[in-house]
This record gives sequence, structure tokens and C-alpha cells, in this order.
Amino acid sequence: MFTGIITDIGTLIEIDDRNDGRRLRIATKYDPETIDLGASVMCEGICLTVTDKGSGEERNWFDVFAARETLEVTEVGAWTPGRRINLERSLKVGDELGGHIVSGHVDGLAKIVERRDTGDQITFVFEAPRELSPFIAKKGSVALNGTSLTVNTVEGNRFSVHLIPHTLQATNWPDYDEGDTVNLEVDQMARYAARLIQARQES
Repeated sequence: MFTGIITDIGTLIEIDDRNDGRRLRIATKYDPETIDLGASVMCEGICLTVTDKGSGEERNWFDVFAARETLEVTEVGAWTPGRRINLERSLKVGDELGGHIVSGHVDGLAKIVERRDTGDQITFVFEAPRELSPFIAKKGSVALNGTSLTVNTVEGNRFSVHLIPHTLQATNWPDYDEGDTVNLEVDQMARYAARLIQARQES
């Protein structure tokens, strides 16, 4: 589990495409001695398992593997070396929950339809898949590329979020523009509430 609070911006430095998926090597400021093999790291909102780690050329790195299923529902298949990646390590018991509960299981892709820069802040407007729009509510939470964000407005299947200077400095959001797609995970509480209502209606 994660909180959607980004703790590092990694850099994709190596890709190995295979029949069963894609291996990614990501440079990071994380100390590899503190990362266990098999540990989960959220990369752009996707929970991936660490398969190798190390240091070299004055930088730390770890490897993760994206299976075919992950490639089909996310943008991982389009990533190229040099890409900046939002990272968060999994929660430990007793950690501060600064954002909201995030699983790292992407529900779908949201498309940026508008970017409004105001001074050192940015407002993004997204278009969500219609089947996910019922789970997005004004003042509710969403995870976009692993970042816990508050929804400002909702109109149909479009919604907006506002990014403050700290968020822009701590994440790779300045890299995004109109036409780009991002990994979307809706709030788990909204998903379970909708399922409960559905179950009651069916009974």
C-alpha cells in the first residue's frame, strides 16, 4: 500500500523488452541497501516488484518488471530511457499517511485535455474513461501517476486538479502537457461504496 506522496523522481536508464514483459532499470536517490529484493515500489502509480538493485557510475538503481497485463493497461510500454518517473516506496506500519490509501493498481488512463499555467502553479483538466467517471467526485481524491491529488471540479467525465509549487517541485508533473495520458487510480473508498450500493440493489 502507498499514500500517493512522491518521495523521489527517478530516471529510466535501461529497458529490456522480453516476450513476457519489460524489465526497467531506474536510477534513484534511494539507498539500494535499504531496498529488499521482492519489495514493492510505486512507479508512476504502478506497483512493481524489485528484481535487482545496485550502484554504478555514481548513481543508485533498481530493476522492476512490468508483465504483459501491466503493459496493456498502462503507459509503461511507451516509456523510453531518460524519462523521469514518480517513485514512492511502500508503507511501513506507523508511517504517516499524508495522502490517501493508494494500491498501485491502475484502473485506467486519463487524458490531459487542458493545461493552465498560473505563475508557478498549474491546473490540469483530464478526461477519464466513462466507466471510471462515477468514482471521481469534487473534493474527493484520485491518484494520477502515483500522486495523491484532490479533485477540484467535475463535469461529466472531465475533472480538474490544481498543483501547487511544492507538488510541481517534488514530482515530474511539469513534464506533462495537453494530449498526454496518465495512469489513473480512483479512490478505493468510492469503489467499495459503489459496489455496496450495487450489491444492495441486486438483492
